[in-house]
Amino acid sequence: MITLSDINLIIGEALMLVIRVALPILLTSMCIGLAVSIFQTVTSIQEQTLTFVPKVLGVFMMIMLLGNHMLTELSGFITSLWSDFSKYVR
Repeated sequence: MITLSDINLIIGEALMLVIRVALPILLTSMCIGLAVSIFQTVTSIQEQTLTFVPKVLGVFMMIMLLGNHMLTELSGFITSLWSDFSKYVR
């Protein structure tokens, strides 16, 4: 029988997994955006589309570098959920 504490544990693990998987990409995008904003302020260039290309390239590079790790984390979580499936059905 699954209890409320089991559900809370699964939700907590899922939220931490989302944070661990998304954080490198979000931090990369934020740092690139900050660097481009500082560059725009220093040079007085006020082009709104200037941040788009560096952010896309940075996010793409992070996915290339960490994609295997992210998928391993996700598949491990799903495997652990499915391995305990009989416990949740009762």
